[in-house]
Amino acid sequence: MAKPIYILNGPNLNLLGTREPEIYGSQTLDDIAKLSETHAQSLGLSTAFHQSNAEGQLIDWIHQARNDGAGIILNAGAYTHTSIAIADALSAAELPVIELHLSNVFAREPFRHHSYIAPVANGVICGFGATGYRLALSAMSDILNPQSSS
Repeated sequence: MAKPIYILNGPNLNLLGTREPEIYGSQTLDDIAKLSETHAQSLGLSTAFHQSNAEGQLIDWIHQARNDGAGIILNAGAYTHTSIAIADALSAAELPVIELHLSNVFAREPFRHHSYIAPVANGVICGFGATGYRLALSAMSDILNPQSSS
């Protein structure tokens, strides 16, 4: 079987559905995991879906993906704006990376406008809520299989 796409979710994303639904939507992270797996299967992909509030755990999963994964979709939450360590791990992984955010970070507080992840990512998807996970998986499929993209 082909290597999975690692979908990694950072701090506070375990609170989706109850934390500021006007910003992050009403779907839970479990809902998004199911949506992601269903869409991945339709693309001929599989996923390894994880969430942690701990920076080190996210880095460990990035290291694991280096050997066991085909690509990484990362919603790093607030670590996007603070973690050089995660950016370094992504760079060392030598895999395609898509940075993902539920909200449009550029329409929010100025500190959210800077990303340490974006310079090491193939692209950034933000502002589409849970639909962003489907968009990210479709983009990852196109990156991994450029001959099948239209």
